[in-house]
Amino acid sequence: MSITAERKTEVIQDNRLADNDTGSPEVQIAILTERILNLSKHMETNKKDFSSRRGLLAMVARRRKLLDYLIKTNNDSYKAIIAKLGIRK
Repeated sequence: MSITAERKTEVIQDNRLADNDTGSPEVQIAILTERILNLSKHMETNKKDFSSRRGLLAMVARRRKLLDYLIKTNNDSYKAIIAKLGIRK
């Protein structure tokens, strides 16, 4: 259900703004998106896993808050990350 360290490193490298960037909203949104996709696949096969469902909803809410912050601070970056990750608003 969780992403591997190698995959997380790839996601960070694809979405970072600077060489040592690991905590910008863009990177956090990309990591959360990867985790949400993996957990969604898990939920398709395990429909009664309610604790994982709760975690999934929490991750979606956290990503939504980060996207709301990003749209207030940097609208161009918001549009770019939405297009890159294929997130719908």
